[in-house]
Amino acid sequence: MNVLEPSDTAVAPAEPAAAVTPPVSGEPTERAGVLGPVHRALTIGILAVVLLIAFEATAVGTAMPVAARELDGISLYAFAFSAFFTTSLFGMVFAGQWADRSGPLAPLAAGIVTFGAGLVLSGTAGTMWLFILGRAVQGLGGGLVIVVLYVLVGRAYPERLRPAMMAAFAACWVIPSMIGPLASGAVTETFGWRWVFLGLPVLVAPPLLVALPAIRRMASGPADPSAPAAFDRRRTRLALGISAGAALLQYAGQDIRPLSVLPAAAGLALLVPAVLGLLPPGTWRAARGLPSVVLLRGVAAGAFVSAETFVPLMLVVERGLSPTMAGFSLATGGATYALGSYVQSRPRLEPYRERLMVGAMVLVVLAIAVVPSVLFASVPVWIVAVAWGFGCFGLGVVNSSTGVLVLKLSPPKEAGTNTAALQIADGLSNVLLLTVGGAAFALLGGGAVGGHEAADAVAGAAASAGSHPGAFVAVFLPMALVALAGVWVATRVRRST
Repeated sequence: MNVLEPSDTAVAPAEPAAAVTPPVSGEPTERAGVLGPVHRALTIGILAVVLLIAFEATAVGTAMPVAARELDGISLYAFAFSAFFTTSLFGMVFAGQWADRSGPLAPLAAGIVTFGAGLVLSGTAGTMWLFILGRAVQGLGGGLVIVVLYVLVGRAYPERLRPAMMAAFAACWVIPSMIGPLASGAVTETFGWRWVFLGLPVLVAPPLLVALPAIRRMASGPADPSAPAAFDRRRTRLALGISAGAALLQYAGQDIRPLSVLPAAAGLALLVPAVLGLLPPGTWRAARGLPSVVLLRGVAAGAFVSAETFVPLMLVVERGLSPTMAGFSLATGGATYALGSYVQSRPRLEPYRERLMVGAMVLVVLAIAVVPSVLFASVPVWIVAVAWGFGCFGLGVVNSSTGVLVLKLSPPKEAGTNTAALQIADGLSNVLLLTVGGAAFALLGGGAVGGHEAADAVAGAAASAGSHPGAFVAVFLPMALVALAGVWVATRVRRST
């Protein structure tokens, strides 16, 4: 995937390009792609890691309700997801520092091993609290891995190949999203839910064996050897603050009572200074360049995922679809997301990346705004599948483009820190907007709704719930407005000249 030289309409970095790898002896031509002789082993190893994460995300969510029931932990079900999320936030910040100071080799190996250890702990748990502890360990490993993968792309691939790697990341989710839940369901019914967790660690070894030698050869060592080797204690404290604050907000959003104001206030008190300290200066005012890139990622992902959480539930409750058919309404999303990521990687479109991102955000806005039209009985339900397919296409363009730009706008010694900021914006916006949307939904009679991964379990029981179309409007309309703000933010990703 080639990146052309920036023109007047391209997003031009104000600082040196991030970690452009010098020419490597043996590369046949400058046109060699991500699977060329120089990068083949590294690419295969990296994509194997992404596939592992994708299969875990799609398979574990299917087995989770059965695990919670057998461990007598239905009342703690939401914590199995929030534990993963909160520790992953800490892992993201820690991984950014680790990779910048020591190189990506050690944090990637540690992340994959930690991820596998969490799966084993959950799969062998005898109580729900041990299961939740395993999920927390998984989250820590996942947070380490996701940031290091981006750092690897910046360190080991020339700038022209980075968009192609982002497109490959998206493509790795297509097959798991289609067969992961089915395979997990079959394993759960045939062998038991534990084997969904215990079977996945077997996949940990191959990515390590393939990727680590190539990483050692192409991207080992610190980006700046003169930088201090010690970790920034202030950032570590802020990482703990953002994790604890997010957990408290999730708890408050899941338990709507007057006393819930206390954990919500405590969560905000921890979260606000941590976010301001961990994200690039100017993020919240959409300063041009890197701050707007990070903000756009959070706005786009948070609004879209928060709305998507309620789509199956709306179709079950308001239109009488089965949970399976409601889920199929989103089935095209994985493929169109990958298609959008592929489109942004085309070299001819590089000079128009900013305009492409603006158009993509418009698609996201329209998808979120159109979907609740099925609350009217005269509107066919297939509208949801069509609208969401276009919305996922737009999100694929935006998410992959922000990944490309954060590397383009980061000097080598800050690539890990800025990549961590991108992932923090993504994950944190999900929990904040889900908390707000879930609270509004519950207050208007829709009932308490957990996180995105819990949506399927909620939908299974939703047929018995009453009809509350206003509660769904209270979710989709604000998310559409948030996405609309993202259209403006997308116009600011290019630094002023």
